Amino acid sequence: MDGASSLLAQSAPFLAKGLAYTVALSLFGMGMGLLLGFGLALMRLSPRLVLRAPAAAYVSAVRGTPLLVQLFLIYYGLPQFGLELSPLVAAGIGFALNMAAYACEILRSSIAAVDRGQWEAATVLGLNRGQSLRLIVLPQAARTAVAPLSNSFMSMIKDTSLAATIQVPELFRQAQLITARTFQIFTMYLAVAAIYWLACALLAMGQARLERAAAWGRR
Repeated sequence: MDGASSLLAQSAPFLAKGLAYTVALSLFGMGMGLLLGFGLALMRLSPRLVLRAPAAAYVSAVRGTPLLVQLFLIYYGLPQFGLELSPLVAAGIGFALNMAAYACEILRSSIAAVDRGQWEAATVLGLNRGQSLRLIVLPQAARTAVAPLSNSFMSMIKDTSLAATIQVPELFRQAQLITARTFQIFTMYLAVAAIYWLACALLAMGQARLERAAAWGRR
């Protein structure tokens, strides 16, 4: 027990550094993914096929292939075309592009779930389509999207462990490096699992508060 405590104390600075990378990747991936996903959702909802078709193809391709493969294509594949990225940049781009596809479908379905009468009422009030979307539809769609987007963010936090495969020094990679030196595999990976669990538990608490706020907004 003393040996495990000593190992964890010595490893704490390295795990903290890895956790910082994990949080940064998660926030960047989720933030950029939401922005790109919103644009894709608007394209998916467009009456124009020239906008709908590329967005639908992108969503299908990203959701239909493993995130690990996508990271490898970006980090190891792009250099063949003269584009070399650092591990951290490649991981950030990979997570953002992956999240965009899932955020797109969440936002698209949330917007589509808003009663058509809301659009018609906004038109009667003299609002154009953009104003109707921004002032009337999006606030209602956001309440519907809170839970699935929070779940996606939780998955993103865990998926950042895949960045270890392209040498990003995030939490899981730090654990790999420590176990390579100490051979204390069970202790170190159990500690890392507990950190991921705690991060997701805190996020779940935040999600619950947002859902309560959204429910209050409906009332």
